[in-house]
Amino acid sequence: MRIAVVQLAYGDEESFGARVDRVAGIVAGLAGHDLVLLPELWGATGFDYTRWEGAAQPLDGPWVAAMADAARGLGATLHAGSFVERLPEPGPDGNLLANTSLVLSATGERLALYRKVHRFGFGAGEPKLMEAGEDVVVVDLPDGAGGSIRTGLSTCYDLRFPELYRRQQEDGAELLLVPAAWPAARVAHWTLLGRARAVENQCVVVQGNTGGTHAGYEMGGHSQVVAATGEVLAEAAHTGAAVLSVDVDLTATTAYREAFPVLADRRL
Repeated sequence: MRIAVVQLAYGDEESFGARVDRVAGIVAGLAGHDLVLLPELWGATGFDYTRWEGAAQPLDGPWVAAMADAARGLGATLHAGSFVERLPEPGPDGNLLANTSLVLSATGERLALYRKVHRFGFGAGEPKLMEAGEDVVVVDLPDGAGGSIRTGLSTCYDLRFPELYRRQQEDGAELLLVPAAWPAARVAHWTLLGRARAVENQCVVVQGNTGGTHAGYEMGGHSQVVAATGEVLAEAAHTGAAVLSVDVDLTATTAYREAFPVLADRRL
């Protein structure tokens, strides 16, 4: 399975519309991959909370339409990262916004939707403005060889909560996709936790982070693809723009689980 991870770098000066156009162009240049992953909140920015209300759109809005067009142009599965979704009605916390990820098929149809479960901000930012997702999402995605791969979806801060990934593994996940807007101040945690999630669940972990600076926060970059053994198959060793193109042998995960059946020894 050939996977492309787009580490998108941007600053506050670029408009939402200009960035959507730029990203669509990047995706169009990645034909030949089976899956492309974009980062979290790349349109509205992950840390400039003041932009979220103005950038919010419903599921039938222009951002989703633009990403569906990009998926069709790509001719492959597109994980479009996440956007600020305007919900049709307030959730339990009374908010009308959510941090929502979409996975689109080669024909632009929605394959999966995931609303971020763990909101970052310690009472500000996401917890104050956004509703938390409630669903653990695992979906069958095309593997590029005529079959499918069970794939777990999560976003950024979720990476700190291993129980979410254990739930996904129990639901058959062998591939974990993690778009993010993770800051440079804690980027060592980003790489460490991704590798830990791969090792403890014997899953391939694909992490796509943001680069550049927005709202005064330097973003961490260092996107990576980690095998089920913990081996780093590819890494962007900087905070600038990058595209990782990786051929992942999905049969290796099955073989490793059979050779080292640690998951069968769980008692809790």
